[in-house]
Amino acid sequence: MDTLEQAKTIFLNGLEHQNRGQWIQAEASYRKALELAPNRPSVINNLAAVLLMSKRYDEAASWCEKLLALDPGSATALLNLANCRLGLKFPQAALDILDAALAINPDYAEALTSRGKALIELRRYEEAFASCGRALAVNPGLVDALNNRGVALLELNQPEPALADCDRALSIAPDFVRSLANRSLALRALGRYEEEARNYEKLLSVAPDYDYAPGNLFQARVYTCNWSGHDSMASRLKAGVQAGKRCCTPFVMIRASDSATDQRQCARIQATDKYPPSPSPLWTGERYPHDKIRIAYVSADFRVHPVAHLMAGLFEKHDRKQFEITAISFGLAIASDMRTRLERAFDHFVDVRLKSDAEVADLIRTLEIDVAVDLMGYTQDSRPGIFAMRPAPVQVNYLGFPGTMGADYIDYIIADRTVIPQEHQSSYTEKVVYLPETYLVTDSSQRIAEHTPSRADAGLPERGFVFCSFNASYKFAPLTFEVWMRLLRLVEGSVLWLPAVDAAAMHNLQRMAAKQGIAPHRLVFANRVTQHADHLARLRLADLFLDTLPYGAHTSAADALWAGLPVITCVGTTFAGRVAASLLHALGMPELIACTVWEYEVLALRLATEPDMLLALRAKLARNRLTHPLFDTDRFRRHLEAAYVTMWQTSQRGEPPSAFAVT
Repeated sequence: MDTLEQAKTIFLNGLEHQNRGQWIQAEASYRKALELAPNRPSVINNLAAVLLMSKRYDEAASWCEKLLALDPGSATALLNLANCRLGLKFPQAALDILDAALAINPDYAEALTSRGKALIELRRYEEAFASCGRALAVNPGLVDALNNRGVALLELNQPEPALADCDRALSIAPDFVRSLANRSLALRALGRYEEEARNYEKLLSVAPDYDYAPGNLFQARVYTCNWSGHDSMASRLKAGVQAGKRCCTPFVMIRASDSATDQRQCARIQATDKYPPSPSPLWTGERYPHDKIRIAYVSADFRVHPVAHLMAGLFEKHDRKQFEITAISFGLAIASDMRTRLERAFDHFVDVRLKSDAEVADLIRTLEIDVAVDLMGYTQDSRPGIFAMRPAPVQVNYLGFPGTMGADYIDYIIADRTVIPQEHQSSYTEKVVYLPETYLVTDSSQRIAEHTPSRADAGLPERGFVFCSFNASYKFAPLTFEVWMRLLRLVEGSVLWLPAVDAAAMHNLQRMAAKQGIAPHRLVFANRVTQHADHLARLRLADLFLDTLPYGAHTSAADALWAGLPVITCVGTTFAGRVAASLLHALGMPELIACTVWEYEVLALRLATEPDMLLALRAKLARNRLTHPLFDTDRFRRHLEAAYVTMWQTSQRGEPPSAFAVT
């Protein structure tokens, strides 16, 4: 057999391995074939494809470029090269290459599909939708095109047609993992959490190690208060994170683990995987000659949202003689009184929703922002990739995410000595900035509706003690729920007032109450109200707010205290479980803070059975809410601005960030 025949045989062997998904064996065969017959385009093309499938993007790209030197008109080589650029997170470069491939072959469905993906990365969703539609006109069964179009539809806030595209892809390829994953996201957007959980179970049966899927399954279950296997699932997530696996997102880990060390490790994994620091930072040490310090608040939540309710007063009160304040908004521009108020509160309000991370980062650099504040962290719709490009000299993690970002390009985290004790600093990659009373800003101008509804209006019994917890359902957990059920057993005629959440969650909570001997009707679910002022007013109907662990109340605790409702908490071991304790310290009411779950239960029982004690606490709360620091927005504003000045001065001196306390 001559050399060319040998090379052909080896190539065919490699092709067989490739078709079976055996990338290592296929690569070895192709490399051996090229030793015998160098510069064979078909072999080079397949080697590049195998390296691409192995996510060895730089190596794959070099072989694509070699093939293009031999055959400049190879649309396939251009497609593979573009996919390498996508893998390396260079979507604009990928788009340019794909346009060149389509100039050679305008009906190249796979190139149109990858073009849709590049456009998604660039946040040009309508164009992405159109490009995938063109691909499907050529090849209606192309599952990648269906999947990418579904992603574009999700980003366009159209989850129903996105779900339809995922279902169509899965009817063609039932085990197509990317469509299974995106189907889960569509179901979550539709609030169909039980179906989301089942879908993740299917995904994990096909791909047990699919990135972040185990944590997403855990999250879907806790949204519906389905605690079957809760502790064992949480333990597996913690073990996976400790082993360095991409099994859980940082937001889920806050609920799954009460270890700040686990939470830091999880954030590190996410930051390294999805938001690595740019090799070419936009800010490289320049000093800006501004008359005022330029602060940018970066968020998708400039709308009716807990973050906006807390911060609106601060934005309005910022000292405009010393600071120039900009909003960088990438959320949906939904009209509301709050949105109008926020747009008026800033010196500049910039809507960047349809801009890519690179474009937003470039804008922040062009505006010469001195201090960029990420108000989201790893919460829904966040975009840490903007900060990964280092657009500002000082970058800060504040408010939205109660934990570390695990990223070296975030310089500071705003805290107080309750939420991050001195001995916990090592669990944060940021330098900790301590505000003197509480890290949580509140808006002292928040209005409480004058009319308080009757108990009957709220679905509550006319008599009996009303415990409540207006946290999101994912914060409810088996341990605290057992405490609540014991309280209902011990306090005759009492009820537990909870927010109306997912129907499955309410059913599961009532079912678990019945298992513990509590009549389901003693769990009362409050309907949603459209005006925040009306919600604050109805809180007056409750007697005691019960906090949760390991993820406690934040805005909901501040709301209760502002409405005059006492809150009891058990101080947790991480930031997320210590916020209510911070608020109570700032309100001068540390007697409502328990150090153990047992103390928490005993305190709640005493307050429910000793009316004079509760009455005295309510009177003290009524006095303190207007005299203590928690609800003094302007006092808080001065502290936060002092922190910004110190950060800015440190940067101006060319010194690295360091922890400090505002006095």
